Amino acid sequence: MKFEKVVEGITIHSNEEISEQIAKAYIAYVRKNNPRKEIDSIDLEFDGEEVGLGYHLQPEGFEKIRRITGYLVGTVDRFNDAKRAEEHDRVKHA
Repeated sequence: MKFEKVVEGITIHSNEEISEQIAKAYIAYVRKNNPRKEIDSIDLEFDGEEVGLGYHLQPEGFEKIRRITGYLVGTVDRFNDAKRAEEHDRVKHA
């Protein structure tokens, strides 16, 4: 039988009913091993004295960085008109 519990906004799937205290312990363990990352869900599979632990982290966004006219930038929205014109006139290599 499958059980689902939401603790601290994290969905925990398991094959046995678990207490909120146990759920928080598994959340703390995953957070400790994945600092600065957000947990999406945790999967627990209990088999006697052994526990299978799986988890899914929320995807991280990223910003594309390019080198334009000697500067590392993500976008050209902060460039003045002269820099925008210089970037526009450059030969693009593929």
